[in-house]
Amino acid sequence: MARVVVDVMPKQEILDPQGQAVANALPRLGFDGISGVRQGKRFELEVADSVDDDTLAQIAETLLANPVIEDFTVRWVEA
Repeated sequence: MARVVVDVMPKQEILDPQGQAVANALPRLGFDGISGVRQGKRFELEVADSVDDDTLAQIAETLLANPVIEDFTVRWVEA
């Protein structure tokens, strides 16, 4: 078995109200120097060795991300 991480983020041109809320809260909490925050999702999948990159991309595009408003990356990590 292998581990795959799929990171899903809003596209740059899409407003990110959750990220903006975090960015606005940081100075109030005493954290300065942060000019922007984008909030996304992370999925960790345990996959069989027979699962290929094309299948993983199809899973991400059809189930994990909304390709109209989100971008995703798929990366293999050590288990």
